[in-house]
Amino acid sequence: MRLLFFALLFFTGQFIFAQQDSVPPAKNPENPVKKIDSIEKRRPPGARPIIPEEEEDRVVPIADYKIISYTRDTTSLDTTLTIKKEYKYNYLRKDDFEVMPFSNIGRPYNTLGVTFSNNSFYPKIGAAARHNNYFEIEDINYYHVPTPMTELMFKTTLEQGQLLDALLTFNLSKRFNISIAYKGFRSLGKYRFDQAQSGNFRTSFNYNNKKGNYNVRGHIAAQDLESEESGGLLNREQFEGGESDFTDRSRIDVQYTNANNKILGKRYYLDHQLKLLNYKKDSTDKKPTSLNLGHEFNYETKYYDFVQSAQNNAFGENPLVVPIEDRARLKTMFNKVSAEFSNRTLGRLTANASLFNYNYFFNSILVTDSGTIQNQLKGEEIAIGGTYLKDFGRLVLKGDINYNITGELSGNEFNASVDYQVSDNNLMTGGIHVSARMPNFNFLLYQSDYRNFNWQNTDTFENQQIQSINFAFDSKKFGLLEASYSAVDNYTFFESTATQEQIDNVQETAFVKPFQQTETINHLRVKYTKEIKWRRWALNNTILYQDVTQDKQVLNVPQLVTRNTLYFSKDVFKKAMFLQTGVTFKYFTSYNMNAYNPLLGEFYIQNREEFGGYPLLDFFINAKVRQTRIYLKAEHFNSSFSEPTFYSAPNYPYRDFVIRFGLVWNFFS
Repeated sequence: MRLLFFALLFFTGQFIFAQQDSVPPAKNPENPVKKIDSIEKRRPPGARPIIPEEEEDRVVPIADYKIISYTRDTTSLDTTLTIKKEYKYNYLRKDDFEVMPFSNIGRPYNTLGVTFSNNSFYPKIGAAARHNNYFEIEDINYYHVPTPMTELMFKTTLEQGQLLDALLTFNLSKRFNISIAYKGFRSLGKYRFDQAQSGNFRTSFNYNNKKGNYNVRGHIAAQDLESEESGGLLNREQFEGGESDFTDRSRIDVQYTNANNKILGKRYYLDHQLKLLNYKKDSTDKKPTSLNLGHEFNYETKYYDFVQSAQNNAFGENPLVVPIEDRARLKTMFNKVSAEFSNRTLGRLTANASLFNYNYFFNSILVTDSGTIQNQLKGEEIAIGGTYLKDFGRLVLKGDINYNITGELSGNEFNASVDYQVSDNNLMTGGIHVSARMPNFNFLLYQSDYRNFNWQNTDTFENQQIQSINFAFDSKKFGLLEASYSAVDNYTFFESTATQEQIDNVQETAFVKPFQQTETINHLRVKYTKEIKWRRWALNNTILYQDVTQDKQVLNVPQLVTRNTLYFSKDVFKKAMFLQTGVTFKYFTSYNMNAYNPLLGEFYIQNREEFGGYPLLDFFINAKVRQTRIYLKAEHFNSSFSEPTFYSAPNYPYRDFVIRFGLVWNFFS
């Protein structure tokens, strides 16, 4: 992976020397600016300038730099500086409003908000808490750019490390685009044995033939995510007591200093479409009758490792083997063929059939007193499905369905939505989601060198079933209101069965096992977003309310999460710089926050303690100079004068006050 990183830097460097740091300026028709070469210098006095056509400045609007998502939605490159960019300027490069990060970069994120309608159709390997920075198929973008474009994102970490996300994309021709990207970071962290590092290499291509009836795109992703695991604080009094000896967090005792976990994945993806029919009534027909054939292929290998040089009672006594070397492997191959018919009257209708091959396995079969635990779950799933889209102008209908017809992982999924443009400034949407799928593979089968972490639930666990209904109203005047209601059956979770004596002996994590809740869980969430502006001032507000009805407390989320940002914006230095500065306030009500198990890389429920109910205050100064956005933030500055009771999970404190800075820089040739 490091060789890939250096190769990327070398490749990027070749283009940087040939690029400008901004989009070429527009020409003034009355006084055009033209390049002058040696021919111009040698022309006779009074003669007409001789300027080769290819030497003239080309005006390339930034809107021509296109970003294409997995669902083929196309957006233009955005180099503006907004408050939404501030929210996304983090390790995930996503808005982290509904998650709570750990003290160090690259560590797990605890859950503050839950959405049930976006689960994958097939089970995954598990270790969900360690996948926050793993690029899935849906996270890879494709590009169409008129000239080479480079984007560099840099940000300091917490201790002895940096975060860099570099992207280079260019067109070999008007129809063939290539991108190469690498995201890498390393951070030692403030606490003992808390180092984390990762590398995410991605390369993608996008090609359209000259006739315009064939498109192919694909990507390769190679990723590794590593972190040291300490089990959290051994003695909370060292953190909460306020003694000056422990203001240096590296002096605080942790549970162990000999464990690591790691995720490594490689993926090869290909998607191509052939247009067989494209009948237009005339040249102005924007909705022609068409027939397309498509094929999607994905092959991925992944493993999750947990290693520990010596046994520790936090995971149980008398292990099977020492040192501990647990490894879960998953290999998947997915093929889908589709036929899409589009018509002005009928809309766009797609039918598809897919084949999913999976092989989840460990090294050996385990024979115990209670039975035999297999080392492999292997099979293939055949599913059929379809999508529908019809645009009536202000009204848009969408739907999709998938149904497994053969295989052990029987499941189904149905989505339907309607968008109605009430007016130019008001949009209403509504939808339903119904699905049934097996839990992730680590719920069904797991093996470890620790005796307590061996189980097989393939004959006892059933499909997790979800029924959701959602509604949203997006108004430029009133803001964005989103609401959803979900009913969940066979909710699957991890929980510790440790007794109070075992908990007092710091052995709670040693008795974590998977369970299913047979009773229905009802979850309501309402989210409201609104920005209020007055002159150069703005107040951006996001509020999330959640309510859970359940017989047993297995789904734990805060009832209220709020984020409010008061900021000031202004052009300075004769409009050479655009400046934004302000304060962000984030707060969530106290609740039974999930605990973290490093061996499984999963969160598990606990109902003994409540955490939360404390504010998080950040002060930021951001600036934009041409195509460069500069970020400076004082994170959690109120920790300097507040009680040290801020936790991201039981025994895992949130970070102290720290100043971090960085930038996002776009280059254009």
